[in-house]
Amino acid sequence: MKINPEKDFLPLTKEDMEKRGWQQADFVYVIGDAYVDHSSFGPAIISRVLESRGYKVAIISQPDWNDPESIDVFGEPRLGFLVSSGNMDSMVNHYTVNKKRRHEDAYTPGGKAGKRPDRAVLVYCNLIKKKYKNVPVIIGGIEASLRRLGHYDYWSDKMKRSILLDSGADLLSYGMGEKSMIEIADALNQGMEVSDITWIRGTVYKAREIDNIPDAKIILPDYDEISSDKRAYAKSFNIQSQNTDAINGKVLIEKYGEKRYIVQNPPAYPLTMEEMDEIYDLPYRNTYHPSYEKEGGVPAIKEVKFSLTSNRGCFGGCSFCALNFHQGRAVQVRSHESLLKEAKAMTEDPEFKGYIHDVGGPTADFRRPACDKQKEKGVCPNKQCMYPEICKNMVVDHSDYISLLRKLRALPKVKKVFIRSGIRFDYVMAEKDSTFLREVCKYHVSGQLRVAPEHVSDRVLKLMGKPKKKVYQDFCKKFDSINQELGMKQYVVPYLISSHPGSTLEDAIALAESVRDMGYMPEQVQDFYPTPSTISTCMYYTGLDPRTMEPVYVPETYHEKAMQRALIQYRDPANYKLVKEALLTAGREDLIGFDRKHCLIPPRQLSEKKGKASGAKTGEKEFKKTETKPGKKTGKSIEKSWNKRKTK
Repeated sequence: MKINPEKDFLPLTKEDMEKRGWQQADFVYVIGDAYVDHSSFGPAIISRVLESRGYKVAIISQPDWNDPESIDVFGEPRLGFLVSSGNMDSMVNHYTVNKKRRHEDAYTPGGKAGKRPDRAVLVYCNLIKKKYKNVPVIIGGIEASLRRLGHYDYWSDKMKRSILLDSGADLLSYGMGEKSMIEIADALNQGMEVSDITWIRGTVYKAREIDNIPDAKIILPDYDEISSDKRAYAKSFNIQSQNTDAINGKVLIEKYGEKRYIVQNPPAYPLTMEEMDEIYDLPYRNTYHPSYEKEGGVPAIKEVKFSLTSNRGCFGGCSFCALNFHQGRAVQVRSHESLLKEAKAMTEDPEFKGYIHDVGGPTADFRRPACDKQKEKGVCPNKQCMYPEICKNMVVDHSDYISLLRKLRALPKVKKVFIRSGIRFDYVMAEKDSTFLREVCKYHVSGQLRVAPEHVSDRVLKLMGKPKKKVYQDFCKKFDSINQELGMKQYVVPYLISSHPGSTLEDAIALAESVRDMGYMPEQVQDFYPTPSTISTCMYYTGLDPRTMEPVYVPETYHEKAMQRALIQYRDPANYKLVKEALLTAGREDLIGFDRKHCLIPPRQLSEKKGKASGAKTGEKEFKKTETKPGKKTGKSIEKSWNKRKTK
């Protein structure tokens, strides 16, 4: 059967390659995910970009790491192996914040766990190097990108070396990688040794000497120093954070031992609108490989199949987010024409039901740089755009996004366009015109708008790089006011983070009181997860804010973290003991009682069997009778439950 490269998946088997008439692939791409040919999946983008430049790319998906032959599906590639753990970090994919093994994997056929190893990049590279010692290996993707220099590893609770050293790979492409991968491929294709490829932006390489590197470089504290001195690591991390912009970022050098260096080149330049359009216009199949159908498909496609990526990069500056290190703060956008073309094609899919699930990116309503100065001078290394206040130079303008959403709503077969990737409520509030929020309420929300205040303590919010509590409160009032005018019953649903560095038990109780006043228990609560290369993770490990070098309180023990999380979901009877312990520890016995307006829990533990109260008091029985479990009720329905409670 003849293959049409414009309409078919890339080779996943030797037979697929032979059908294309290839004797040898240029690159073999080893990935930890199932093969999903969709532009929301990094390996799909990189492989299609290389294909568009004439390179032959074959895919080895989720090889059996216990079988060396699993890496030999296509034989030796002409130019090299590419390695990625997939769309997620393999450790985050495998473990909860409590380091318990997850039982599902949305990026694997049938959602089955266990199809990739821990630290997948390291394992795959070691497999390759055992079989093909002299073939170049280039690593990339989120797992490699965020471990490109010495870093704290939460799962082992240790400092780790650059993944480039531990993997044995020859070169690392960090960030989104399209530009750097094309340059790497072209250099290898011209016969260059991989060890000589040292000039490409967005790459990290190994060196034995650094005298020939240009003067615009920064020597970081060496690995031995950051491993033994947490203060040195905090300083190093702050330097790294200030050099993530393509325009003003410098070469960073980290020394290992006597004469071994890891050299990070400045980031690749942001994509132009034309380049973004070109990448998203490549011939993706927009689904998983058909060989997975018998296993039930790949669950991860469900959320993105009918979603549109309109931008990249984020100038929001949240401390717990790795976007600064991966995509950067420079916002890059696609044209309306490109997005409308993809949306029209989407409507022709037999499975399309009339709903576009999302139009966005890291932050949906960022459709331009934070200010005009960034276009020529880059982002400010020492200042954030939205923290601690909105920068006076910021241009707050939703007009382009409004225009795009209106065009998408007008397409035939489109019933509704949702915004699920999240809007920045502080950015919305910074705009005097309410047109955008009004249109969001009227057309783009289905009962609930999810936003991310994350906490209510201004002290914690400052460390998070988030706006003050009042900004969120004002947004909620404005949202409610607009919905009242429109005659619509819709609610703001907050995302919250528990046990973030800086959050004391008192801060967690303040958050619980805020939840009490909201009238319902949030479903979306995330314990702070110390993933690589975030400011918050640096705080967690060092106990210092790397931006100021001031001490930060860190809730470290599982027990304290469990108490802080339980406080947010204090209405769940399973959390009673933890909540009571937390309140007693903090001296907040005033929150234990039957006063529905003030108290969080009743004074005596409730039986968990069949909903019966262990005590005989009427007040306790009434408290139990109206108690709700997570996710069972929201908004006004839960307020009614609260109002029905009787006090003794």
